[in-house]
Amino acid sequence: MASKTLGERVRDLREATAMSQAQLAERAGMAVGYLAIIEGGQLQRVSPAIVQRLARALNVHVERLVDGK
Repeated sequence: MASKTLGERVRDLREATAMSQAQLAERAGMAVGYLAIIEGGQLQRVSPAIVQRLARALNVHVERLVDGK
């Protein structure tokens, strides 16, 4: 089975905490549309700063988003 993408991991963690895209975007300091693009897997690369902000907003280590661990 193929490993999940960053966007899939973000979406899974967001949904596990019953957080809306708008709530996560606000916590991470980004536009909802940008978060939707990340979750949809439409970006080839996401900057380390954005990954760090998402991890903080989801209360997980960066490695969990990047490696799924």
